[in-house]
Amino acid sequence: MNTNARIDALQLMLTDLRTRNEPIRHKAAFRGCQPEFQALVTKLIEQLESELLEEKQRQRNHSNHSSGY
Repeated sequence: MNTNARIDALQLMLTDLRTRNEPIRHKAAFRGCQPEFQALVTKLIEQLESELLEEKQRQRNHSNHSSGY
């Protein structure tokens, strides 16, 4: 996958996870799993943020090596 495309995909996924999807949250509450649902959303956000930082660092390192630094 193109590095920029990967960064874009990670950023879009994070935006999606941070957007409150009320119908899904209501379903989770109705089924009695809202705390577990929210914990999973939080865990996924943390995981994707970490991946995004790693990918940005990889891209910086690659561009530094490519430019001769």
